[in-house]
Amino acid sequence: MLNHGFKSKQRSSVHNCRIQVLVMSFTLIVMLVILFLVSDNTRDNDNDGVKVKVKPSLGYESHKQKWNSFDSLVKLHPTREFRNGTDLIWQVPKSPKGVLFLAHGCNGKAINFWDKSLECPDCVGLPEERLLVLHGLARGFAVITISSAHRCWNLGKEVLIVKDILEWWIGKRKLEKLPHVALGASSGGYFVSLLAVAKKFNSIVLMIAEGMFEDFDIKEDYSPTLFVHMPKDLYRQQKIDEYVEVLKDKGIDVGVVECMEFPLSPDTLTDRIPGIDQTLSRNLFEIFKEKGFIDQKGYMKKDGRKTKWQNVLEERKNLLIDKHLVPHIQEELNLAFAYHEMTSVHSDQIFKWFESHI
Repeated sequence: MLNHGFKSKQRSSVHNCRIQVLVMSFTLIVMLVILFLVSDNTRDNDNDGVKVKVKPSLGYESHKQKWNSFDSLVKLHPTREFRNGTDLIWQVPKSPKGVLFLAHGCNGKAINFWDKSLECPDCVGLPEERLLVLHGLARGFAVITISSAHRCWNLGKEVLIVKDILEWWIGKRKLEKLPHVALGASSGGYFVSLLAVAKKFNSIVLMIAEGMFEDFDIKEDYSPTLFVHMPKDLYRQQKIDEYVEVLKDKGIDVGVVECMEFPLSPDTLTDRIPGIDQTLSRNLFEIFKEKGFIDQKGYMKKDGRKTKWQNVLEERKNLLIDKHLVPHIQEELNLAFAYHEMTSVHSDQIFKWFESHI
């Protein structure tokens, strides 16, 4: 009996040992897989000596930055002037380390990037545009925005007009020796891709735009280019993938940042838009749920432009909304759906790109 009992305990001990080894092996495999995935997402891919910075997409946490996050760091005090009939608005921080030109998309203007103020009573301060400016100023960039002559940028003569304005303004402010960078969204992205042929930038960012790379011969000294795009736009994603390879083949540093959809919360609008209080933000969120504009998790079911949310404002007479805030709300709904919209969400990656090429 004693011998039998000993053998049973021995078999049991061996069995338990095997289980422990299996558990430890499984845990180790899982950890290695996770480590591989993380390093695969964040690595710099070396292709024929060209570093292609592929950044992981940011999650919803990135969208929680509030509109007043920079209050302790920087204030908007722009100067507005006209050069040969062209509207330009700018601000230079103390001891600037670079110059940033921001180009709007179709239907945009320079005034969209700056809050309404005594210096600029016509300014609009759209939520994503103003945050891009604040990020730039906080990182030490002198920021300048210029309005296109018409609804969208002219991709011919306006390139030379803006080049002249930038060089005049940079010279007047004595910023010639600083690095110069540019960011353009949509029509502005196409424009910046062409402007970078006429004027040398240390680096550029093309947002929700694949650029005009089929329209000119790309030289080896073309500006390092970061594409910030929304993968829901399949055609644009395919063109960007194509142009990334074209630029790489020319030895040009290229990066890609993907902007994904994110869920609305009761506080999204009050967090992102100056002038919308918490009560209004939560009321609108509940109405969006009631009307079926968002799903149970808060994701937009359709692009903000195709959602009839403005009709609700006319139906609900008790909802008091400043009509000037309608474009601001529209922009955030478009951004949440993530198909085609200006975005400041990936500003950290954008400015790291700029700074890495200074």
